[in-house]
Amino acid sequence: MRHFDLTPLYRSTVGFDRLFSMLDAGTEQQGSAYPPYNIERTGESAYRISMAVAGFKEDELTIEAKEHVLTVSGDKKPESDENEVLYRGIASRAFERRFQIAEFVKVIGASLEHGLLHIDLIREIPEAMKPRKINITSGDKKEHKQIEGETVAH
Repeated sequence: MRHFDLTPLYRSTVGFDRLFSMLDAGTEQQGSAYPPYNIERTGESAYRISMAVAGFKEDELTIEAKEHVLTVSGDKKPESDENEVLYRGIASRAFERRFQIAEFVKVIGASLEHGLLHIDLIREIPEAMKPRKINITSGDKKEHKQIEGETVAH
């Protein structure tokens, strides 16, 4: 795996520490590949994370969104030993998987169906952060400028 030296960027930027830390963490190898997952874009501002969690029940799974990290964990309750397991191919070990989520992305729901945990996310940019159109008037009306339907006097 390649490692990128971001030191020159640290020296010439201010306020991007979190971004560079995420880039550093992204280039490191992930520990376990369990459970497997997909990340899909389901709309212009909508996303879905699907995780294969066969054998887990809803009450054995936890989803937590805190700051810019989405954490999904599973803790399998011990099964009764009624039957002797000759071969265990379905993993039932505990797991924790973390996803870095961008600013203004929030979890809107989760569902468990057919052994897949689906987590739906949406990016909602606040109105104050959205681009706005500023109308330009001719030089004859210097005292008033039009900004998105508001008249501002100068």
